[in-house]
Amino acid sequence: MLKDRLLKLLPKPEKLRENRTLKPVAHLLQRKELWQVNRRSVSSAVFVGLFCAFIPVPSQMLLAAIISIFMRANLPLSVALVWITNPITMAPMFYFSYQLGAWLLGSEASALEGNFTLTWLFENLAAISGPLLLGSVLCGWMLGTTGYIAARIIWRSKVMEKWRQRRKRRGERNK
Repeated sequence: MLKDRLLKLLPKPEKLRENRTLKPVAHLLQRKELWQVNRRSVSSAVFVGLFCAFIPVPSQMLLAAIISIFMRANLPLSVALVWITNPITMAPMFYFSYQLGAWLLGSEASALEGNFTLTWLFENLAAISGPLLLGSVLCGWMLGTTGYIAARIIWRSKVMEKWRQRRKRRGERNK
């Protein structure tokens, strides 16, 4: 059930390989393990996607794709999960990450006072980059690990449920 739904939602490998912008890396997209939907590839993809969602770089999807290729995780799922970072969620996620990083480093979060403009960002980049990066990596690691464990547990419970149903059907047939 869950696997079938995932397979319907994910794009087909052939369609992505034919994309003109992906031609330079099309040979990497031919690896079958990047498209498999099994417990290991899905849980690894959940980790990669959630981890990369917290990394404050402009190309989070590219980062998730590269890590997925090296980890042999489900590529489309890991790239799709990066989208939890969107214009609505980005500010609270990165603010929390910054606050956590500042707290861990023992620094004050006073650099966030002022008018939030692009000029302000470039002027204060040195002050906020350390705490933001530390907090982002830590939040990404924690959420990714939690997602990995949750995906494994959910997958396992669905398999166990199918086993129980199969055993029940076999028991009814033997009577």
